[in-house]
Amino acid sequence: MALSSKERAELRAEAHQLAASVHVGHQGVTDALARSLDDALRTHVLVKVALNRTVESKPKELAGELADRVGAEVVQVIGKTATLFRDNPELRRKDGLPPWRR
Repeated sequence: MALSSKERAELRAEAHQLAASVHVGHQGVTDALARSLDDALRTHVLVKVALNRTVESKPKELAGELADRVGAEVVQVIGKTATLFRDNPELRRKDGLPPWRR
């Protein structure tokens, strides 16, 4: 599921006020980190990931690796912060309010 540029722009605007809920440490992408990110995406759909300064990979490469690992889309990467999105139809509400605003 590739996001359109319009969808990506809307998600970037929504992610602006979010705080990072997953942090990548100096160990990089571990199984525990992937599980934590998977849980966050399952409950929030839109998640910011903070990348530690000591991580050796480039931020865009690391965001792509994380997205591939959990089946998500990279919305944006700014500095050492990546925003990921993975739709969860079970969380859709009739009032249209997205899960990250609850």
